[in-house]
Parts: sequence; C-alpha cells; structure tokens
Amino acid sequence: MASTAAGEGEEPTRIMDAPMPVRAAPAAQRIEALDFVRGVALFGILLMNIVGFGLPDSQVNPTNAGGATGANLLVWIVGQIGVEGTQRALFSMLFGASTILLTSRLEASGRSDAADIYFRRSLWLVALGFINAFLFLWWGDILYAYGVAALFLFAFRKLPPRRLLGLGIFVLLLAAAWSTYETLDLIAKHDAAIAAQAAYDSGAELTPGQDAALGAWEGARTAFKATPEGMQRMTEAMRGGYVSAFRQVARINAVWQTWGLYRFFFDMFGMMLIGMGLFRLGVLTLERSTRLYVAMMVAGYAIGITVNVLETRWIIDHQFSAISFAQANISYDVGRLAMTMGHLGVLLLFVRAGMLGPVRRAFAAVGQMAVTNYMMQSVIAAALFVGLGWYNQLERYQLYYVVLATWAFQLVFSVVWLRAFRFGPVEWVWRWLTYLQKPPLRRTAAS
Repeated sequence: MASTAAGEGEEPTRIMDAPMPVRAAPAAQRIEALDFVRGVALFGILLMNIVGFGLPDSQVNPTNAGGATGANLLVWIVGQIGVEGTQRALFSMLFGASTILLTSRLEASGRSDAADIYFRRSLWLVALGFINAFLFLWWGDILYAYGVAALFLFAFRKLPPRRLLGLGIFVLLLAAAWSTYETLDLIAKHDAAIAAQAAYDSGAELTPGQDAALGAWEGARTAFKATPEGMQRMTEAMRGGYVSAFRQVARINAVWQTWGLYRFFFDMFGMMLIGMGLFRLGVLTLERSTRLYVAMMVAGYAIGITVNVLETRWIIDHQFSAISFAQANISYDVGRLAMTMGHLGVLLLFVRAGMLGPVRRAFAAVGQMAVTNYMMQSVIAAALFVGLGWYNQLERYQLYYVVLATWAFQLVFSVVWLRAFRFGPVEWVWRWLTYLQKPPLRRTAAS
C-alpha cells in the first residue's frame, strides 16, 4: 500500500490544530485500513472471550479454573500484558469511526431520512445483541451495549476532532474514577476484615460491625476469587444441555446487560468518541505522517508494557490474591489505553507498508464481516463447550487451540464468502432491516 498520505509532511505535534483531515488518500486504502484493524481486533477479542466461553469465573484469576502454572500461566501473562482490554478498545474506536462514516455518507447523499436509518440500524444492533447473548449463550456480548451507545453517539457526530478527543478522554476519566472508587472500597473492606479476623484470633468477641466486615469482604472477594461451589454450579449448568445452559446464561445476562451496561458505559463510550476524533483527524484512514504512527507505537508500548508488566508482576508476587487484583486495577486504564494506541500504531503502519497483501486483505475481509464473525464465534463456542460438553474440560492453554482453529476457519470463510457476495450474511439482513429495502446479495461482474 502506498504511503503518500496527505499528512506526510505535517508535524505530528500540530495534529490537534487540524479542523478536518485532507481527504487525499485513495478510498480503497482508507476502507482497507479500517477493515483490517477491525478484523485483527475481532480476532483479538476472541483471545480473551475464549476463557469466558470455556471456563467458569476465570477471565481475571487463572487460579479459579484452567490452570495457573506452566503453559497455562504463560498464556495468562501474555494476555494480561498485551491483550487485556485493548482489543475491545480498538473495536470501540472503530465503531465510533463508523458512526461518522455512515452518517456523513447518508447526509452527503441528500437523504432526508438519514437519522431514521441511523437509529433503526442501532436498534437492530440491540436486537442482534439479545440474540447473541441469549440464544447463542454468550453472556459477555457487546453488540447490545454498542447498539445502546450508538443512540448517544449521534448527537456528537459533528463535533470538531479536538472536542471529540477531549470529550472522549473526559469520559474515560469518569470510567477510571468509577474503577478507582470500587478499588478503594474493596481495599477498605479487606482492611476491615483483616482487623476483625485479628480480633477474633485474639479471642475477643466480635462486634456486629466486625461480623459484618467479615461477611462484606467474603462477598466482595468473589469478584476475583470464585468459590468452588459457585464454579461447580456453573459447570454443571453449562454441561447440562442447551436448556440448562440457557437458563444459567439468562441469569447472568439479567445482570450483565443491565448493571454491566451502566458500569462500563463510560469506558466504551469514551473509546468511541476517541475513535470519532481520530477518524476526523485522518489518523484511522492513513492520512497522517508515518512519524505519528511510529510515535503512537513507541510511546504506547513504552508506557503500556511498563504498566502492565508491573501490574502482572504484583499479582503473581502476591499469589493471585483478591486484594492484589484490586490494587493492580488502580493503573489498569493507563496501561490499557497506552497499549491500545501502541497496537493501533503498529497495525496502521503495517497497512501503510503494503506488505503481505493476501494476509492483509484476508483480515480486512474478516473485519468487513465483523458482526457475522463475532456472532459466529459465539455459535462455535456454544457448539463445542455446551453441545459437546467441553465446558471446564480444557486447560487454559488448550483453549487457544480452539482460537487458532476458529481464526483459520473465519479467515478462509470470509475471503471465500466475499468473493461471491457483497455482504456477510448477518450484515445483509441487518442492512435490509435498516434500509427497509432488500439489498442485492450476490456480486455481479460490475460490482
């Protein structure tokens, strides 16, 4: 891919002063960059989701299930340092960019129903999220939350890039403040429980407040250290057939798709706003200088790897205790945002370099069919872990054999499908429902 983007001669330090990017890069290049990053992020999300698909309560703490030594520990460390939180952040940024891309094209075409189309599209995404969460048994679904967030994004689509970035950072600070409050509250509960336990060990009669402190900590610590009884119930439910798994996942969704949406809305929405700002600045469409992407990579990894390594080392040194996870969360958002920018810089540099064209286009095909492939991952996981009874049967490192096989299948499937068809199957139905008009599916020689 050619690297003669419009911003090649500009100083990266003045990027915030640019009101709008100069649209000089070829349209195909810009679309491929977005689709490629989206495809890589979709595969990266599966690296983290697979643990939720296949093991009970082990997304955070590897000592709960799946193993925490040898290869199992190694894959957990790699995930914690390089992947955790970054792929959904990339996905959120690209979702924000797609909001501007869609609405600007609709409005430029002179359609009077642009808002109707946008909101219909968002509401149908909510419906797809419910299907994925309940019917396909994935309690960690993000489509529902994205559809809800999209309803709010519309109002900010025409803000200048500086304001979008500033607002996005402010919203992320709100998310970080919420996380800090929860962390400090958990630490306070831990300290109160330690004091109560010391009093009990000394033979003193516990006060009602001390009894309550012990109970509060025991309940709070399960966020990081699951009970054997809880994991056993989850395993039996998920291996008891589709109906049993549906009931179990529905109970989790009743919390995750309500309270979970409130809890992580600022995290998700802030990243979307940042993605909108980066798109308006031409960063996501390869319209800025190579020096900027190199700076994103170097600075992002320098900060992100340092923070994430220190967090991971702290948790391991403290034997994966619940309090160590809480303490590590204090700097979580700093490391995650920095690593995300590092990944984004690397991926965009790769597209600009034009290397490995077939591989690059295959990942772009995956990204072009992102909703289809995302829901397909849930279907594959349900078939294996519920249908075949693999739930809580594989060690953590063995789950990544499933990931590799899924990646290989989706790469081939996406390329082959898009040779014959214009849209992924779910995207085609989604577009039909959005525009209230059946779009052509098969490719013709002209298309």
